[in-house]
Amino acid sequence: MTTETPIRETPAPKPKALKLRPRRGIFLKAQAAPVADRAMFEEFDLAYRTLCAILFNFVPTSGHPGGSISSGRIVSSLLYDGLSYDFSRPDSPEADLLCYAAGHKAMGLYAMYALRNELVRIGAPSALAPERRQLRLEDLLGFRRNPTQGTPLFRQHQAKALDGHPTPIVPFVPVATGASGVGVCAGVGLALAALDAYGAKSPRVHLLEGEGGMTPGRVHEALGMAGTVGLGNLRLHVDWNQASIDSNAVCAADKCPGDYVQWDPLEFLALHDWNVIDAGDGFDFRRVLSAQRLAAGLSNGQPTAIVYRTTKGWQYGIEGRASHGAGHPFCSEGYHQAVAPFEKKFKVELPHFQGDKTPERVEAAYFETLLCLRKALEKRRALPEWAAGKVAAAAGRLRAETCVPKAGGPDTAALYTDAVSPEKVPAELGIVPGKSMTLRAALGGSLGWLNNLTHGSFLACAADLMESTSVSAVAGSFPKGFYNARTNPASRLVPVGGICEDAMGGVMAGVSSFGFHVGVTSSYSAFIAALEHIPARLHAIGQQARHEATGEPFRPWVMVNAHAGPMTGEDGPTHADPQPLQLLAGNFPKGALITLTPWEPQEVWPLLIAALKARPAVIAPFVARPAEIIPDRAALKIPPAHAAAKGLYAWRRSDKTDAAVVLQGCAATLLFARHVLPELDKQNVAVNVFHVSSADLFDLLPQQEQEAIFPEKLARQAMAITDYTLPTMARWVHSQEGLRQSLHPFRGGKFLGSGSWDKVLQEAGLDGPTQLETVLDWCRKAGR
Repeated sequence: MTTETPIRETPAPKPKALKLRPRRGIFLKAQAAPVADRAMFEEFDLAYRTLCAILFNFVPTSGHPGGSISSGRIVSSLLYDGLSYDFSRPDSPEADLLCYAAGHKAMGLYAMYALRNELVRIGAPSALAPERRQLRLEDLLGFRRNPTQGTPLFRQHQAKALDGHPTPIVPFVPVATGASGVGVCAGVGLALAALDAYGAKSPRVHLLEGEGGMTPGRVHEALGMAGTVGLGNLRLHVDWNQASIDSNAVCAADKCPGDYVQWDPLEFLALHDWNVIDAGDGFDFRRVLSAQRLAAGLSNGQPTAIVYRTTKGWQYGIEGRASHGAGHPFCSEGYHQAVAPFEKKFKVELPHFQGDKTPERVEAAYFETLLCLRKALEKRRALPEWAAGKVAAAAGRLRAETCVPKAGGPDTAALYTDAVSPEKVPAELGIVPGKSMTLRAALGGSLGWLNNLTHGSFLACAADLMESTSVSAVAGSFPKGFYNARTNPASRLVPVGGICEDAMGGVMAGVSSFGFHVGVTSSYSAFIAALEHIPARLHAIGQQARHEATGEPFRPWVMVNAHAGPMTGEDGPTHADPQPLQLLAGNFPKGALITLTPWEPQEVWPLLIAALKARPAVIAPFVARPAEIIPDRAALKIPPAHAAAKGLYAWRRSDKTDAAVVLQGCAATLLFARHVLPELDKQNVAVNVFHVSSADLFDLLPQQEQEAIFPEKLARQAMAITDYTLPTMARWVHSQEGLRQSLHPFRGGKFLGSGSWDKVLQEAGLDGPTQLETVLDWCRKAGR
């Protein structure tokens, strides 16, 4: 007879109240304070909300009136009371920055900035910037229009084509924003760069975002980093209106759960060690201005957030999520009711549209409405004179603050002198034949040498992989350990939230965009190429727009694709991924992003320098993990390493055949150099052999030089051997037979298993004997 073991009941633990550990950040509640010129702020806001209604009315298929309106008083308070800037010099680096992290509020940005320009034009025209760097009322004809727009007034007034989300084509816009959470990350990077370049008297960076825009994971990562390192020059303005595209209860509020998250912005920001100011009613200028002035007085070295309670679509006639991406129908009664308060206050009647709704007639009515608004502002001189005075005061604040870059601080100009060239490899790097070295170490050492040269222009981060990916060497001779604005400000290694590739890309794009630094991010290629693709794209868009607006070259960021390809075999197919190169190479406009695929350490320096000199938005080196013996290139009878700077170069040329083999990637090329090339020479096999060191650098060569290096006739008789996916070789292999003959990791139709890299390549059919057999077979076919 068996007896059952009695069940012991463990008493339930008594619940304890969770208590957060002490924070450096503080919590404050703003009190309403008198505003002497409140009437002028109110009058400006009325004109602004009316202009938002006009914009949506005449571009009715797009735009976001609700959030543009709910944030208007936050932004106007900053522009006319808080920021230090010179309106006549939109690109001055010492000025405070305002970044619309909430890029969907672009309609509001355009209305706000065009209205300011118009008021200054009327009140103090001498304060205007050159026309190319203004956002005129006429430019609103280009809202969400393509540069090819053919309507007559768009052409006549040479209106700017204003994208659906902001880019630096617009003056006072520092970065492109709009993709989920990237704007906050980039803004954090701008603040980091400003603080590092200018020190204690750095420009302030203000970010505008809503609670919905705080839900993406990369925003959590970036906010945590800002609180950790102490970005005291950073301000986040939260337009908490509770409405998104699908929800009217984004987060928890008033004892009600949120549809998406169970925090409110005050709690969330306090958790990340920010100073938090509860402004209360975001439509009460007495509270808005009081909160912003309170923030300006804080000096504890922590970033500060101001949270304003608002209503999306306030006084527009459509509120909540219904106004997020929609508004009143074209010239409807609802639209005319929305603009009626302006008509009454300014004693003007805006036009009513009648007749056929052709693009030309709609544009004419749109411009007539803008001109009517202009005349109303010209007649009411008090508002333009007030705005001009406020703008003059902002310039006065900027002059009084005397912001100057730190002596001996970052100097990226040193990168672009003749003293730095692909051919001149610094001896200190120790990259010599016969020595064991990893590609990642060669890259880290090269970046570190450049960091010393440029007085710390390179700021680097990694996904908890500083040592593993050798990006710790970027520190050069600078202090070890992580950057902290108070305790270790000279460090060049930035802790962006831990394992946070998403935020890293946005933050370092912002760092580079500020113009004093080169940001560096690093992680497994398998992760970083995909997770940082969005910030890379936005950075490239932003740099393109800034170049079009100012003529200045792009400002690069380096995305290190470490542990790349099958040589990370021990980690298995989740990490040893051949796909990332395909996500980046050739997938951006020419010159915007440059991938680098060195096969041995001697190629790293010339490729890196050639890429930096080309000034793309993003440089993406692919570097493998294991150490290998640096080859003797002369003994292999291949060109010196600086030949790699062309992007494609020949190892062997034959005048007897057009058969060609194109190599790409470290592992496959290393085995080819060890096992295949000597045997081809021994057997006196006629074949053309090329190595792809950077498809994107090759694309920058003149077409005539490209043809001279790699003639089309060879592409028609080429096969490929690569560590990466077959589509990355399609530009070199122009026959179906050549593609079928090519060797690549997915040739067997499956992901590869784990193991040492030589075994993984054997499984893929990329081992030395298989390469040799395949190449000999290809040469025999070509000879028939």
